[in-house]
Amino acid sequence: MPVWHGTTILSVRKNGKVIIIGDGQVSLGQTVIKPNARKVRKLGDGSVVGGFAGATADAFTLFERLEAKLERHNGQLMRSAVELAKDWRTDKYLRNLEAMMIVADKESTLILTGNGDVLEPGNGIAAIGSGGNFALSAAQALIEYEDDAEKLARKAMKVAADICVYTNENVTIETLDSV
Repeated sequence: MPVWHGTTILSVRKNGKVIIIGDGQVSLGQTVIKPNARKVRKLGDGSVVGGFAGATADAFTLFERLEAKLERHNGQLMRSAVELAKDWRTDKYLRNLEAMMIVADKESTLILTGNGDVLEPGNGIAAIGSGGNFALSAAQALIEYEDDAEKLARKAMKVAADICVYTNENVTIETLDSV
């Protein structure tokens, strides 16, 4: 599976909150084109949040498809994600889309890939993008020491931004109450 460069998206689920946070840097090669892009947003009726890494147009296409699936399946994130992953893997047009997504609702956090994967992290932390492994490692190290999910996510993203040249500290955060 390719490694997507140019962003960091992190999700943290802790103490009744689920956070998805993403940096704002858009890079073209070694040049920063935009420092404040929004790669995280609410979906559908606002009961699902998502963030993307990869090609922007491809990600927005996938967000639109996921919103349609959510509408068709009465807001059931897991079922909608599985249906999207099936389409993504088998449809000739969708198969060529180059993006990854993290989506979450009050019950589930999922990573969606073009390989047909719908992955649910066991510990409530998920990350994608070029700085994803840095943010994931920092969040896992902080999970026992920081009770506030948003503070934890912000600290982990700062670590990623300090290490990954494709990640900056201009972040967008979306929050939901969780189970």
